[in-house]
Amino acid sequence: MVSGMSNSYLDSLFSLDGQLAIIIGGTGVLGGALAEGLAKAGATTVVAGRSKERGAERVAAIEGAGGKAAFAEVDVMARASMAALRDRLVATYGKVDILVNCAGINSAVPYEQIPDEDWDKVIQTNLTATHWGCQIFAPQMAVQSSGGCILNIGSVTSHLPLSRVFAYSASKAAVVNYSKNVAREYATKKVRVNTLCPGFFPAEQNRKILDSSRVANIIGQTPMARFGEPHELVGAMLLLCSRNAGSFITGAEIYVDGGFTGNRF
Repeated sequence: MVSGMSNSYLDSLFSLDGQLAIIIGGTGVLGGALAEGLAKAGATTVVAGRSKERGAERVAAIEGAGGKAAFAEVDVMARASMAALRDRLVATYGKVDILVNCAGINSAVPYEQIPDEDWDKVIQTNLTATHWGCQIFAPQMAVQSSGGCILNIGSVTSHLPLSRVFAYSASKAAVVNYSKNVAREYATKKVRVNTLCPGFFPAEQNRKILDSSRVANIIGQTPMARFGEPHELVGAMLLLCSRNAGSFITGAEIYVDGGFTGNRF
């Protein structure tokens, strides 16, 4: 009985049953893990991205585990595409409860050699697309009786200077600041906005810079002495996205980094 009561209590805190979650960038390594976590918590999860093939694979994995999912094509480089995505979701599901802005890229070019096109593409994908996601989806959430929540993705580099990630760090620092501003704007409108800041998780955007010497340096400055696994982001995400467990959390940033930032401050 005690075990049953405990499970019921946890379900009341963290269950996403009946909610519609959209994760932009859900076809990537980290985004995919977050998408699967949302689905396992009960949300109908829309995986949004450019690759239909990778999106279909992610949806199949979620459905194979008993979850509900669908793929939606979106181009984060185009505001019109993001707005059309919102319109399709509202037309199909009637609401959007959770938005996770997870699209992200990096440029591994040394500082003096960063071409303008690389800089612009990183800022566009990591920051401007996050802005569009918030500006397009938050008003929809605000008119829903149940409100909604937005989770943006920052980074340990949001506050720490690291070589070969200049545009990425600038964009992620801006995401943290921007999220706090949007959280303040919507705090009385039933929309919560928070930032999840991953530490070092091998993924598409950082593989080019993770040579052996850099890996050794990162591990040496991470108290837990290892990289993170994508599934280790899910718990913090569920806290921030839960209506009940996270009901009084907005404008927050949570680091999931094995102690890296705490070791540096």
